[in-house]
Amino acid sequence: FPEWVDAVWDLEFTKATPLDETTETQLTASGHKALRSLYKHLLDYAESVWAVLGENRVSVKNLVAVLSFFVLAVKNQTANLQQRVNGLYSASVYLLLLGLPGSIANQVFHEVLMDTCADMANHCWPCDSGKKRKKDVLKSSHAEGKRKQVEEHEDEEDEGEMFFSGQDLMKLRNSVVVLVQSLLRLLQTFPLKDRKQSAISCSQIFTKLLYFEPVTGEPSFHPPQDVTELRSIPEMSFYGLQLLCSPTHGDQNESLRRVFHRLLLVILMMTKGNGGKPSLLVPNHTNLAVRDHALNFVCHLVDAFKEQAPPFLTILLQHICFQMVEKSEFRSHGAQAVGMLASHMSSTDYACFIQWLYKFSRQSKMVHRLFSVDVVMVLLEQTERVPHESQEAELAVFLPHKFLIQDILFARRMDSSPTVQGHALSCLAQCLELPSFNVTQAIHNLFSASELTHHTHHIIRCPVLNLLQDYQDKRAKDSKTNVRKSALVSLLKHGVIPVSAENVETLSERCRDPAVSVKKKALQCVGELLAAKAENAVVQRAWLYGVLPAVMDAENTVQDKALEALDTVLLSQVKPYSGRTHLDGSQKLTWDLLSQLNHECRDLSRYFSRAFTIWSKQNKFSQTFLQNLISHTEADHAAGAWLLLSNVVTFSSKLPYDKILDAWDVMISSEEVNVTTCCHILSVLGDSAVHLNEDTKSRLIQDVMSWLKGFRLPLEVISVDVRLLLSSLQAFLNLYCGELVSVSEAYLASIILTENRSQDLNEDLMVKHLHTLGVASLHCPAKVGKRTVLLVESILTTHSDTLEEELPPSLPVSQFKMNSLSTRIRAHGVITLGKLCLQHEDLVSKYLPVFARELEVGSEVAVRNNVVVVMCDLCVRYTNIVDHYIPNIAACLRDTEAVIREQTLIMLTNLLQEEFVKWKGSLFFRYMVALVDSVPAIASLCEYCLIHLLLKKNPEMFSQHFIECIFYFNSYTKHKVYNKFPQNQRDEVRFSLKGDVHREKRFRIYRFLLEHFTDAQRFNTCNKINQTVLAFFADEELPLDADGTEILSETFKVLSLKEMKLQAISAPAGVAAGEEPEEENMATMAKAVMQVAQKKLVSQVQKKSFIENTVPLIISLKNLLEKRRSPVLKELMAYVQVMMQEYRSEVKEFFAGDEQLAVEVEFALKKAEEEKELQEQMSSCGLMSDGQVCAQ
Repeated sequence: FPEWVDAVWDLEFTKATPLDETTETQLTASGHKALRSLYKHLLDYAESVWAVLGENRVSVKNLVAVLSFFVLAVKNQTANLQQRVNGLYSASVYLLLLGLPGSIANQVFHEVLMDTCADMANHCWPCDSGKKRKKDVLKSSHAEGKRKQVEEHEDEEDEGEMFFSGQDLMKLRNSVVVLVQSLLRLLQTFPLKDRKQSAISCSQIFTKLLYFEPVTGEPSFHPPQDVTELRSIPEMSFYGLQLLCSPTHGDQNESLRRVFHRLLLVILMMTKGNGGKPSLLVPNHTNLAVRDHALNFVCHLVDAFKEQAPPFLTILLQHICFQMVEKSEFRSHGAQAVGMLASHMSSTDYACFIQWLYKFSRQSKMVHRLFSVDVVMVLLEQTERVPHESQEAELAVFLPHKFLIQDILFARRMDSSPTVQGHALSCLAQCLELPSFNVTQAIHNLFSASELTHHTHHIIRCPVLNLLQDYQDKRAKDSKTNVRKSALVSLLKHGVIPVSAENVETLSERCRDPAVSVKKKALQCVGELLAAKAENAVVQRAWLYGVLPAVMDAENTVQDKALEALDTVLLSQVKPYSGRTHLDGSQKLTWDLLSQLNHECRDLSRYFSRAFTIWSKQNKFSQTFLQNLISHTEADHAAGAWLLLSNVVTFSSKLPYDKILDAWDVMISSEEVNVTTCCHILSVLGDSAVHLNEDTKSRLIQDVMSWLKGFRLPLEVISVDVRLLLSSLQAFLNLYCGELVSVSEAYLASIILTENRSQDLNEDLMVKHLHTLGVASLHCPAKVGKRTVLLVESILTTHSDTLEEELPPSLPVSQFKMNSLSTRIRAHGVITLGKLCLQHEDLVSKYLPVFARELEVGSEVAVRNNVVVVMCDLCVRYTNIVDHYIPNIAACLRDTEAVIREQTLIMLTNLLQEEFVKWKGSLFFRYMVALVDSVPAIASLCEYCLIHLLLKKNPEMFSQHFIECIFYFNSYTKHKVYNKFPQNQRDEVRFSLKGDVHREKRFRIYRFLLEHFTDAQRFNTCNKINQTVLAFFADEELPLDADGTEILSETFKVLSLKEMKLQAISAPAGVAAGEEPEEENMATMAKAVMQVAQKKLVSQVQKKSFIENTVPLIISLKNLLEKRRSPVLKELMAYVQVMMQEYRSEVKEFFAGDEQLAVEVEFALKKAEEEKELQEQMSSCGLMSDGQVCAQ
C-alpha cells in the first residue's frame, strides 16, 4: 500500500492514518505472533537483518509504517489489551531496528517515532494506576475549584476507559519490560550526541519509570552483562539514566546536569505536570523508597564520575535547599538527603557548600532559614572534618562543627520569625544529646564567660550574663507560643546554663503559661531537669512550683500530665521501710521533695491536697500503700510520711490507729515538738476521730486541753488542736472552747487592767492567748461576753498623743485608753477582734469605722495589713455592711508599703471573683492603678488577675470603663457623666496619674485594656468617643481650657494607637506568612478565606461609620482648633493620618466637605510614606560586626 505508507511518513507519525477495514483486520489478527517472532529474530540475527530484509524484498519504509500503525493505535485510552501489547512490541521492534548498525543508512530513524516508541509505557499502562498516584499528591486548598473541574473532566474520560484484570496487567508489565530492555539496548549502541531532544525525552521517561513498581531489596547500579539481568523496571531506569551520562550521548557535563535536574523532584518528593508548578507527593513508603533509591543513585554517579560530578552535586544541593517547602516532614527528609549527598563531597567542596549554607541561612524567606537549621542538625551527626595542610585558610574555618553551631544555628535564635527562633532553640538542646564531644563543647563555649570565637571576618563575644538574660527574658517569655515552647530547652540539665534560682524559676513559670502546648513542654522539661539534678534543692523547689499548681489547671490534659508526674515521683516511690532499709536515688528524691513541702513550699499545700482528692477517685490508696507509708512514720523523714498520711486519711477508713496513737503518745511526752509533724499528726487524728472509741476520744481530749491550757504551743498547733476538738466532740464543743475563752480572757485582764502592764510582759504568751481566744470563740459565740470584747479592743489603741487631732471628723473617736503594747500584739489583736466580729453582727457595725480609721492614719504595717484581711473576710459574711467601706480598702492599693498593696490586690480579687464586691464607683480605676505599680511583681500579679480571673467572668468590663479611664486618670471632672465619684481629696491625689510625668503609665493602661478588646468593642468604643468626647468639644459643651486641651489631645492619641485598630483589618488573613508551620496554614486555609471576606465587610462598615460619624466632627473640630490656635491641631492631624492609611486613594471622597483638609491629609500621608521609605533604607544599610548586610 504505497499510498498509505507515503501518507504515514508525510504526517511524520504524529497521528494514525486509517487503513481499509480488511487490511486492518488482517494486520490485527496476525500482528501479535508476527511481532513476537520478529522481535525474537532481531535479537538472534541482528547482524544479518538488513540482508534478510533485502533478499525478501521487504521495504524498510513499509515495515516502519506498519510498526507505527500498531504504535499509534495505542494513543487512544480505549485501546484493548491486545492493541496495547502489540503497540509495546512494535515499539520494541522499532527500537531494536534503530539500534542495529546501518539503521541510519536504511532510513529507519525518525525522531518523533523514536520518542513515541520510547514513551509507549506511559501510553499503554492503564490510567487508573496513574490516578492512584495522583491521589498520592498532597491536596492544596489554593486550587480547590480547579481540582473539582479537572476531576469532573477526568470522570468524563473514565467512562470510555478500559479496565484490566490482574492477569492482564501482568501481560502488560512483561511487555513494558521488553520495551525498556529494547530502549536500553538502543542506548548501548545508538549515539544521541547530536540528538539532544531525544536524550532529554529519554531522561524524562526513565525518571517517570522509577515510580512504575516497587523494588525488592536494594537496587544495584553497576552495569549488567546483559540487560535481562536487571530485575525490575526502576533498576532498568537507573541503568538507562547512567547510560545517558556516557560520552556517546553528548557532553558528559551536560548529561550529568540533565540527570541531576530530573532526579531533583524525585528527591524533593514532588511531581510536575505539563508546565505547571510542582506539587507535593504523599511521603508514603513507596515514594520514600523511590527517593532513597534516587539518592543512592546520585551518590553512585558522584563516585563513578569523580571529576565531572562534584560541581553538579553542589548545584543539586543548592536547589534542594531553595525548593524545600515548609512542611516539617518534607524538611526532615530533605535535610537527610542533603546530609547524605554532602558526605560524598571532598573537603574543599564541603567547605564551599557550608560557606554557601551560611549565606543561605540569612535569606529573607523564612522557610530557607528554617531549613538551614534542619541541615545543620543533620551535618552535626556526621564525622567532623579536619582541615588538611593544603586546605585554604579561608575555607578551613567552615569545616569544624563549631562553625555550624555558633554561626548558623546559634545565630537563628535571634531570627525575626518565631518559628525559626523556636526551632533553633530546640535544636540547640538536641545538640547536647549528640555523641560528639566537639559539638557539646561548642554549645558550652557559647555560654562560657569569656569565649572568643575567631573567624575570617569577625569576632563574636558571648558573655554568659547577656546570654542568660536573652534566654530568660526574650525567649522563654516571648509573645509567640512556639518560641516560648522551644525556649524551654533542657540547657539547664546539661549544665550549659547554671542551675540558679533565677534560671530555674523561668522554667517553672512556663508551667503556668497561657498556651497549653507551652505548659506541657515546660512540665516535661522541669521533669527532665529534676531527673538530671535530683539532689539540687533549687531544682526540687522549681519542680514543685511548676507541677503542683498544674493539678488545678483548666486544661484536663495538663492536669493529667501533672498528676502523672506526681504519681511517678511521689506515690510510686513509697516502699516498705525498716531500720536497715537503704533508700535508692528515687526514694531519697521523694522524701526530699516532701521535706520541701513541709518547709519552704508550704504554700503549695492546697494544690497537693487537690491531687489526693483526684487520686482517691482513681483508687490509688491501696492497703499496701498505707502499710508502706506507716512504716516510714518512725524514720528520719517521718515528717514527709505524716504529710502524705494527713492527705490520705480523709479517703481511707482502714488505718492502723494503734500506731497513730503511739506516735501521739510519743509526741505528747516529748519536750521538743516539731511543729510541722505535730500539725500533721493532729490532722490525722482529727480525720480519724470518728473511727475511735469513746475512751480513746476522752484521753485525746484531756491531752489536747492540757496542751492548749499550757499555752506553750506554736500558733499553728493551737489552730489544729482546736480542729481536733471540733472533730472529736461536737456535743461538748461549747463547753471545752468556752473554757479556753475563759482562761485567755482571765490572762488578758491580768495584763491589760494592771497599771504597770508593760513591765515583764511576755509577748509570745500574750500572742498565744489572743490567738487561742480568737480560734476558740468561733466555736462558742455564746461564751464571748462584753468584757471579752472590751479587753481585745483595748489592745488596738494607739501610742500617739495626738490621736484626737488626727482622726477624721466623719469617724468615731476611740474611747480606748492609751497603751504601750507592741506592734506584734496589736496586729494579732486585730485578727482576734475580727474573729469576734464574725460571730456578732453588732460588733461589725461598731468596729468597721475603727478599722477604716486605722487604714487611713495607722503607721504600723503589720496592723494595717491585718486590718485589710479582716475587713475583706467580714465582707464575705456581712456584704451589705462592709460594701460602704470598699473604697477604704481599695485605697490601700496606693499604700506606701508594697506588702499591703499586694495583700489588698489579692483580697479584692478574691471578693470580685466570688461577686461579694461589684465594680462600683471608682473601684475599677483604683484597681487599674496596680497595673503600673512601682514593684514589677505587683504589676504582673494585677495583670494576671485581670486577664485570667476577672475578665473571663465579665468580658465587657474593660470596654465599659475605658472612656472613663481617660477622665479619671487625668483628674478631669467637668464632664457631666464621667468621673463623678464621691472621693476625698486625699484619695483623688493618690490615684491621679495627671500630667506629663505619668503619661507613660496612663498609656500603658490604655494599651493593656485595648489589647484585650474584641473588634466589636473597639468599634463601639470609637463611636462612643465620638459621641461623648469629640462631639462635646465640637459643640463647646466642654471648654477648651488647659485641662480640656489635655483631655482632647490625649483622646486623639488614644484613637491613634495601633491597639485601637480593628484586628480584622490590621491583622493579615490567616496566619502571618512565615510565622507558623505550613501544616497549620493549610489546615486553617478555610478560616483564612473567611477572614478575607470578613476583612472586606468590616472595612466597609468602618468606612461608612467614619464618613458619617467621625469626618463631620473632625472638620468641625479642625475649624474650632484653628480658630483658637490650639496645639491639639497636631494630634488631630496625626489621628486623621493614621485613619486614612487604609484609604489613601479616597482622601478627597472622605473630606469632600473640606478641600483644604483633604489636601493637608494627602500631603501628610505622602510625607509619612517618604519618611518610612527613608527609614527602611537606613535600616537595611545597617552593618553587622562582620561588615556584611544581615537579614535577620
